[in-house]
Amino acid sequence: MKITDVKVVPVNKFLFVKVMTDEGITGLGESGDWGFLESSAEVINSFREYLIGQDPLRIEHHWQYMYRCFHFRGAAVMGALSAIDIALWDIAGKFYGVPVYQLLGGKCRDTVRVYSHVSGGSFEELLESCLAEKEKGFTAIGHLSPFLDEPRNTRYFETYARKISSGVERIGKIREAVGLDVDLCIENHRRLNPAEAVALAAQLEPLLPMFYEDPILPDNFDSMAWVAQKIRIPLATGERIHTPQEYQMLVKRQALDYLRVSICVCGGFTGAKKIAAIAEANQIGIIPHNPLSPVATAACIQFDAATPSFTIQEYPDPDGPAAHARFVFEKTGKSAFRASDIVNVMPECRDGFLVVPDAPGIGIELVEGVEEKFPFERRKVVTRLTTDGAVMDQ
Repeated sequence: MKITDVKVVPVNKFLFVKVMTDEGITGLGESGDWGFLESSAEVINSFREYLIGQDPLRIEHHWQYMYRCFHFRGAAVMGALSAIDIALWDIAGKFYGVPVYQLLGGKCRDTVRVYSHVSGGSFEELLESCLAEKEKGFTAIGHLSPFLDEPRNTRYFETYARKISSGVERIGKIREAVGLDVDLCIENHRRLNPAEAVALAAQLEPLLPMFYEDPILPDNFDSMAWVAQKIRIPLATGERIHTPQEYQMLVKRQALDYLRVSICVCGGFTGAKKIAAIAEANQIGIIPHNPLSPVATAACIQFDAATPSFTIQEYPDPDGPAAHARFVFEKTGKSAFRASDIVNVMPECRDGFLVVPDAPGIGIELVEGVEEKFPFERRKVVTRLTTDGAVMDQ
């Protein structure tokens, strides 16, 4: 079997790749280079020249070749490599007639626990979202910020005292409303400095959050380690790094309790399984990052099913507007693009657990003509400012 073509498929705010073979088998993958998908598409086109004529089943060899052929990597390269790698594993599963998890060593579990995204521009909207997800049967809710993620075109100011106390008050009211049968997955979106991160964690500790995600900017591993070692809530981070070596540096510094691997940017299944081995050896749980399409979700399910150290999976609502649609394009409800419209089948979710499918490969396909029906939308370069005009993280 030989690769005959590699096709980039840009759809709305997602970037897919199809890898075609001379036996009629096509593999599907997705890039997670969230902000610069156009760059990732160009890298895929560069890799295309190498891949045509190759045996698609030599997955590790191709991974090493593409990973090591450039002097520089970064998110654009790793997103491209991830998309291609997922597509190659999809081909392998279809060729052998088995789900990808079978090729990864078989199932460790029959279902995959997920946490559902919640959101709201006001506290009332946020609380309503939390209660709605509990009503649907989810046992965990996430993307849950102590700080209201207001539109990025509004400027921000709060005193230190108000920022900390209001954040704690919001999470406290949510805990009271949902009870102890729903885990709270706190997403800080890098809004804090290290001292603030420690102070907020101390106040949130009695509310028993499942984890405390990305409290500070991820660039300085030593600062993240300093925070992790001073708080008593499990710290989750890692979604913004790309290579096994970077994850190893975080683990070595004891900078996290849960590892946020992004299968669509860390090198696909091949990269993710290397990172999972590091986590397992150090008794660290895996909480895969996934703000992407149902294709990424389908890939995550395969990885989660075969990974002993898996803990819980991020699960974006495929029928609701994504954060970028809400806060950048200001689209909500029916005006927002629905990710569920682009695939032939949706992963089945029952009471907060995704069912691991038995279909060959990753078990999902794009609807025909989807790139024409939902043209690609370049992400706007926009971030939020504080009252004095300085840049902030949200």
